[in-house]
Amino acid sequence: QVQLVESGGGLVQAGGSLRLSCTVSERTFSSYTMGWFRQAPGKEREFVAAIKRSGGSTYYAGSVKGRFTISRDNAKNTVYLQMNSLKPEDTGVYYCARSKPVSLAAPTSSDNYDYWGQGTQVTVSS
Repeated sequence: QVQLVESGGGLVQAGGSLRLSCTVSERTFSSYTMGWFRQAPGKEREFVAAIKRSGGSTYYAGSVKGRFTISRDNAKNTVYLQMNSLKPEDTGVYYCARSKPVSLAAPTSSDNYDYWGQGTQVTVSS
């Protein structure tokens, strides 16, 4: 069973930074696209960022582009989300996800992913 474990969430003031990590118990981690999604209270889960298996292609939601950076270390089976210039509207539970082995869905779509972490809370105070 594939397990994804997120860490790095917390409480930060607006303008601050956090780095989220997601470690995956997957022998072939480097074969999969990885994504980050978030869900704010009362809202639907939304795409944040994704990175292709080689790390050569990345995707970002417009609301985080220029502030967040997704990266991966295939040797450590870990994907990261560096979040800078945080805003109160970035508050939510952040989930990492592993892509399906074969999928026609875009990396930005939750339909592209079949394994999810338990989530880590990020709270940005104004």
